[in-house]
Amino acid sequence: MIRITKIFALIFCIGLLSAFVPQDSPNAKVLGKWKTIDDETKKEKSIIQIYEVNGKVHGKIVELLNGVSQDKVCTECTGKRKGQKLVGMDIMYGLEKDGDNEWEDGKIYDPSKGKEYSCEIKLVSADKLEVRGYVGFSFVGRSQNWFRVK
Repeated sequence: MIRITKIFALIFCIGLLSAFVPQDSPNAKVLGKWKTIDDETKKEKSIIQIYEVNGKVHGKIVELLNGVSQDKVCTECTGKRKGQKLVGMDIMYGLEKDGDNEWEDGKIYDPSKGKEYSCEIKLVSADKLEVRGYVGFSFVGRSQNWFRVK
């Protein structure tokens, strides 16, 4: 009888402790560092850190590639971004999970053009992210593939 009581107590404790283990965020698959490729030159351009704030997905530039100075400032930006360093700049924000591997209803900022677009992203595979920026309707825009940094 004592042995059965101890077993039940152990099972109860394990169950209680598992309730306090942090659960993965629904956004966990897309979080991390991603490498962007320049549309025109086809060269690696930057590293974007995708992170979560209050259940929404955001992204900021954490590194510029191909010998570009890490102190480069945004010359095409307007408003609060004008003259701001590119490294550390939030360029993607407010994306909400929609389906298994898709996020939508966000915005993306293109510092090279100084323009903001509506944005949606789709995790194509564990290491490939399709990022789509558009004006108005999603079929009027362009997509880029970003690649996970290991």
